[in-house]
Amino acid sequence: MNQRTSSENQTPHQWLNTLLLQVAAERDKAAFQQIFHHVAGKIMSFGQQRLGSQGLAKDLLQETMTLVWTKAHLFDAEKGNAITWIFTVMRNQCFDMLRKVQHNREDCLGDNIWPLVDVAPAEADHAVTREQQSLLLSHLEKLPPKQRQVVQGIYLRELTHQQLAEELKVPVGTVKSRLRLGLEKLRSCMEQYDD
Repeated sequence: MNQRTSSENQTPHQWLNTLLLQVAAERDKAAFQQIFHHVAGKIMSFGQQRLGSQGLAKDLLQETMTLVWTKAHLFDAEKGNAITWIFTVMRNQCFDMLRKVQHNREDCLGDNIWPLVDVAPAEADHAVTREQQSLLLSHLEKLPPKQRQVVQGIYLRELTHQQLAEELKVPVGTVKSRLRLGLEKLRSCMEQYDD
């Protein structure tokens, strides 16, 4: 009896370990398919819960399983079991996806607000543009100092996140968080103005 047919004598963890080791050593597609069917539902459920979208959950499943296939050789059964390793890959991929989604949200927030500052008066209705520009800048002054500093650095001084982080001596993630919070407050203020 070989490893592939002896799963009835193994615990589920041992069975998945064996399958993942076969993928790593032999690029065994049948073993990979069994792993896929075993974890797909759990990854989809996790993805829908964390990412809030069936489409993003499918992307998470695809990305996770692609990484499992390409990085199976990194799995060490002596350090842990396959399911934990696979779910660690999944969580890391999910965090990467969330960062991308958040970054895209920040870009959208900024794109919706800051053209008001950049528009030359001759390019738009003079009164509305000046009024909106003035309003935006007055709301900017009301932001908490650290958020205002980041918003001004990114949009008025046109620094990159990295440049601003180095200047302020804070992590890039802190710059991004302050920027997101500041833009959300500005957007909220501007939406109240539009109502």
